[in-house]
Amino acid sequence: MQLTLGPLLYYWSRQATLDFYAAAADWNVSTIYLGEVVCARRHELRTSDWLALGQQLCQAGKTVVYSSQALLESGSDLSSLRRFAKEGGLLEANDLGAVKIARDLAIPYIAGPHLNIYNGATLDWHQAAGAIRWLPSLEASRAAIVATLAEAKLPIETEIFAHGRLPLAFSARCFTARHYDLSKDACEFKCIEHADGQLLKTREGQDFLRLNGIQTQSAACHALIHDLASVTNVGASHLRISPQAQFTAEIVAAYAAALANPATAPELDWQRINPEGLVNGYWHGQAGICMKETV
Repeated sequence: MQLTLGPLLYYWSRQATLDFYAAAADWNVSTIYLGEVVCARRHELRTSDWLALGQQLCQAGKTVVYSSQALLESGSDLSSLRRFAKEGGLLEANDLGAVKIARDLAIPYIAGPHLNIYNGATLDWHQAAGAIRWLPSLEASRAAIVATLAEAKLPIETEIFAHGRLPLAFSARCFTARHYDLSKDACEFKCIEHADGQLLKTREGQDFLRLNGIQTQSAACHALIHDLASVTNVGASHLRISPQAQFTAEIVAAYAAALANPATAPELDWQRINPEGLVNGYWHGQAGICMKETV
């Protein structure tokens, strides 16, 4: 199994983003996903900047994939995506508009987790359309993934979202702007002040969700590092690590060590790395906020 680095879901400064990917060039990941998935108003890096960054990472030996937004809302969004497809090559489609662009250009694509693939017939449709890999929906259990693959008749690679805060929902409204009593179109780019999203608590003070612009995330971090044996048994070819503002290098190294030799892999201080806690409930067919011990 190969490790991949998923697209950056947060809004960081230009220099912080470039520094992050300069470091990632030396990490034990085979594939790096680039581009803006959440909000087209985030403009610290433009399309040309992402393409230049992709070229640098390719020269460092990485496979580069350009991820589409989960909600393509304008002609300019589609124009940028067409440029990624024409100049960058491989797309991760998170919207059917991105699938159409890949099909029009006759290029392969990766069916992202926001395409809602829940059965073998849908998976076969995407494979026939040009998909070479798919990521199951983030709430899909191990059993659901196995059932979908059993129904599918065409071969395709499977990538599992292994570590990161779960992107649970998208909305046309911007919740971060709303928090600051601003409109979406005059948001003052407040997302950049929250490098890992904005933590939302219940009235009882329990960590609940994270606001990340138009995206709502889990507060706790989804983690399958203790479930790698069952992930392997599913037949996954790739494991995705989602970037966070700190400790991503340590997380990648921990997963790489666990894949190489689970018996000798060091256990990280997860309370320090993900203080809101770890969860793996969805993988086990339970509520996402659960942490089920591996037996």
